Formats: sequence, C-alpha cells, structure tokens
Amino acid sequence: MKYRELGNRKLQVSAIGLGCMGMSYGYGSAADRNEMITLLRKAYELGVTFFDTAECYGPYANEELVGEAMAPIRDKVVIATKFGIRIDAQGRQALSSRPEQIRRSVEGSLKRLRTDHIDLYYQHRVDPEVPIEEVAGTVGDLIREGKVLHWGLSEAGIQTIRRAHAELPLTAVQSEYSMFWREPEEQLLPTLGELGVGLVPFSPLGKGFLTGAIGRDARFGKGDFRSVVPRFTPGNIAANLSLVDFVREVAAAKGITPAQAALSWLMAQRPWIVSIPGSRSLQHLTDNIAAAGVEYTEEEMKDINERLSQIVLSGDRYPAELQARVGR
Repeated sequence: MKYRELGNRKLQVSAIGLGCMGMSYGYGSAADRNEMITLLRKAYELGVTFFDTAECYGPYANEELVGEAMAPIRDKVVIATKFGIRIDAQGRQALSSRPEQIRRSVEGSLKRLRTDHIDLYYQHRVDPEVPIEEVAGTVGDLIREGKVLHWGLSEAGIQTIRRAHAELPLTAVQSEYSMFWREPEEQLLPTLGELGVGLVPFSPLGKGFLTGAIGRDARFGKGDFRSVVPRFTPGNIAANLSLVDFVREVAAAKGITPAQAALSWLMAQRPWIVSIPGSRSLQHLTDNIAAAGVEYTEEEMKDINERLSQIVLSGDRYPAELQARVGR
C-alpha cells in the first residue's frame, strides 16, 4: 500500500481508503456484522488505514460496527465520521449544525466508535440556518479539547469552503467524484489545490456502475439508494453504458480490472486525492486496494481525459430533494 497526505494538514492515510456505509446502510439489507468486522480488520492487514463512517448510517449502526472492528488497532488507523444531521427517536433525519447538536453528535460518535478522539470530523451537509463560521468555532473548541484532530466538509459549495477554511483550516473535503461524475474538476479541484485541502471522493466507482457489474436490465430493491437516483433508471443506465465500455477498454490496455482503472484514474488526478470505495466482499476489497499500484504516463492520462470528455452522460446524480442539499 502507498500512502498520501490529505492536503497540507499532515494527515497521512492509505492511498485507498474504505467507505464503510454500504456494510450497514444504503445498499439493501445490512451485511452480516461478524463478516464485516472480519473484512474491516482484513482491510487493515492489507494496508488500509483510512475508514469512513457517519452517525446517520443506520442510523448509528455503522459507527458501532467500525468502532468494534477498529478497537484492537485504534491507534494505527484514521477514522472519519460526520455530524450535521439530527436524528429523532423515530429515526427521522433533519439538518442541524447548531452548537448543541454538534456537541451531542460528537459525544455519541466517540462512544459508538470506542475512542477518545475523532481523527477527521466532517460536516455532513451544510446547514443554511447556521453560519459556517459558527460551525467552525464549535469544531475548533472540540479540537482544543482533543476530541477532534482534523475537520472537513462534505458536498459544500466553493464559497462555503473558503469561508470555513479562513475560520478554521480544513484538512479535507468529501465530495462525489469519478469518471461518472467529473463536475469537481471545474471549480472544486482548483480551489482545494489553492487552499491546500485534500479531497476524499465518495462513490469513486459510480455506485458500482464503473465496475461493469450493472447491466441495462438492472433493478434495485427497497433500501437500495440507487432505486431513487435518476442515473440508475433503466433508460439512463442503457444510455450510459458507453462509459462502461470505455472503462473496460482502459482496463484491458493496462492489464487491470475496470474497478482498478476507475480508482487509479482518480488517484492520478492529484496527489492529495484519497478515494473511499466501499465493499462487502474480500475479492472486491483486494481488487480495489491493488489500484494503488497502478500508474499512468502523462500521455495516457491526456488521452483518457480527452476520450472521457467526448462521452455524454444521462441522468442527474441525485433526486431533486437531495440535490438541493449539496453545493451550499
């Protein structure tokens, strides 16, 4: 495994992280808990040191899973989790980054993660009711108390990123980025490069699409987030298969798998990018990790990016109500 630093804040992590959400939430029924604990520990044995979760995944179950799995190796790994979503007794969720809510969230996360500190604490979504400067102030207090070491934002707009960083320097921003969603190249990547902030792309495999495992006849059941994503309607899947064909072409030329092609392409964009693909199987986990060893020449990257720019994709990445929560 190779290692990278997220921006200029000296947080070193494995070049490929592990997004843990899908083990408990978002992709149908939760996987077997004991199997996932074994898989998480195997990921560490294979070199992964960066694990991503959130209190709202489950809710709570994913943090508890990660906490149990990481307990024997806690001082050897970097755990990222998130605040900013209030969860009521019925499990209903709403945005809230008020100071008292952040305080409740951090105490709950520390307990579930079985730790005395959170390595990287993201605001899950920007709360338009609470100025980002106020959020930064609360997180700054948590950093001074030793409960949080680094902080970041998720799916935030450029101006919010700048304001937050001016108040309390950010270590990383989490945002969707892949061959299937390249919008971050327009403004986000240049801004993060200027500020010295790392990027942690989620869904680097396009929610499985870039692996080639999702065909035109794919259907998604209850509890699978893709069932409400416009890009995963039958018509849009069919329209976008030309991208999958191209990823397979890149993979064949390099002698690697489509997943490795997609992940290594992301890594080649900037040295401070660390993606967090998810996995429930050892086969997929080892396949993803191997992407860290794939390299491209400058000419190869130029050709790939030019070809990607010629592929027109169909469908939005979020339904309208969720899209309204990002980029603020």
